[in-house]
Amino acid sequence: MDELAAPAALVDSDTDFARLGLDRESIAVWEDGARTDNRPGTYEWWYFDAHLDDGATLVVVFSNKDLKSVGGPLSPVLQLNLDLPDGRAIQKKIPFAPDQWSAATDHPDVRIGANRFQGDLREYRIQAAVDEVSVDVTLRGEVPPWRPGTGRLLFGPRRDREFCWLPSVPLGRVSGSYTVDGRAHDASGTGYHDHNWGNVGLPKIVHNWYWARGQAGPYAAIASYVTAAKRYGHQPVTVFMLARNGRVIADDAALVRFATEGVYTDDETGKPVATTTRYTYEHGDETIEVSFTRERDLARHRLIDDLTGLTKIAARLVGFDGAYLRFAGQMAVTVSHAGREVERFTDDAIWDLMYFGKTRQTP
Repeated sequence: MDELAAPAALVDSDTDFARLGLDRESIAVWEDGARTDNRPGTYEWWYFDAHLDDGATLVVVFSNKDLKSVGGPLSPVLQLNLDLPDGRAIQKKIPFAPDQWSAATDHPDVRIGANRFQGDLREYRIQAAVDEVSVDVTLRGEVPPWRPGTGRLLFGPRRDREFCWLPSVPLGRVSGSYTVDGRAHDASGTGYHDHNWGNVGLPKIVHNWYWARGQAGPYAAIASYVTAAKRYGHQPVTVFMLARNGRVIADDAALVRFATEGVYTDDETGKPVATTTRYTYEHGDETIEVSFTRERDLARHRLIDDLTGLTKIAARLVGFDGAYLRFAGQMAVTVSHAGREVERFTDDAIWDLMYFGKTRQTP
């Protein structure tokens, strides 16, 4: 098969579940343990974010490699972003020596130096400290672990290029504290944790993605719209999960339409950005619309700025213009029956746009 025509798709057949040793109805604790052996070409990260009751937002990521170094050996990175209620934004991304990394395979227990990310699918403790900022928080799941199909997005004629995703805690309650310049603050709020891994650098398979999670009223949502790289025809893949009162009620992406509104060009990265992203789920006479509307930017970052030396020169020569943007704004969930609105809830949310490919003026 011509690679240009090769598909990109989430796999969820019974054969795929059996091949991977997965249960369609439940998730085992080992699935959130280490899934790679850190060899060149692979990567893996454990991600946590939180909306805190004091207005702060927190992101902590334990990675076995920086995304720009996927082709290299183990090179651990700790990322800690804290946006404070007073408007200050603290962004840390610290590399560590390989011998400072460990990750259990039978359950989630990841360590980078004295920093630790551990749990059991129901409850997690995240401890991280960088310079003047530290966090020590517990995340207790309120929505059960979930994955889209097998959690594997496969690319290529041999289905041998993969990006894997496990939302271990789609929604949870956060407790604990964060400390800035020696002053401790309560860290109560809502949080989320997922685990990602793969065996090929993301720029080779993904052109861009929108990814969002949030809670409004009794509803919690995870939504993503992934556009495959040019060699895969920019094929889109939608991922969607909606829970109500802790129970998943909608996760069939085939019933979801994705749309954008208010697209503008970001002046820092040059990327087209949607003011609103909208996921519309239709089943029978019920329509559920989940939208995310930007109010402010939490991060705007050109990926080339992370590169140095010859790597940066080479990236410029080939016209690499990748970017990462993270937003804060309003999530809205609107439920209609037979065209009549019966419920609507709104609340704060965080979402992002990762853009590896060259700029396109389409979603």
